[in-house]
Amino acid sequence: MSGKIVELTVNGRTVEEIVDPMEPLQSVLRNKLGNMATKTGCKQGGCGSCTVLVDGEPIVSCLLPAEAAVGTEITTLEGITPDDGLAPVQEAFRDHFAMQCGYCTPGMIMTAEALLERNPDPSRAEIEDAISGNVCRCTGYDPIVDAIEAASESMNGQGDDGA
Repeated sequence: MSGKIVELTVNGRTVEEIVDPMEPLQSVLRNKLGNMATKTGCKQGGCGSCTVLVDGEPIVSCLLPAEAAVGTEITTLEGITPDDGLAPVQEAFRDHFAMQCGYCTPGMIMTAEALLERNPDPSRAEIEDAISGNVCRCTGYDPIVDAIEAASESMNGQGDDGA
């Protein structure tokens, strides 16, 4: 193997892994570290199903060489999911039927997490703009945008009736 040992911080945990030159972060996260929510989609950065947070920013992990992620904080869907339930955005996706096949869902949720972290009260247009790099072929986008709006309201203490 022509790989190199790299140290990555994933979901708050430091791990060492052997990576090949230019091996995508997505491959390392899913295939070597078992973060199965990080999907393999187009492998060209166009679908967003592999979106993770790198230092809080949504990044399509299929285009980022794992070596380039050394020294950053990588967060996957597994990293935002509390042991005792779901994160607010996950609950909102469930409550608003914002998923069907679920393939795009982890990337959408990670993009939403980043948006709500930098803008706790986004407009519908800002939500649409934020998720524009994530492709969903099943739900259409209205339930997803509704879910992100509801998550924002819930996280801001405005409550959500789940409808």
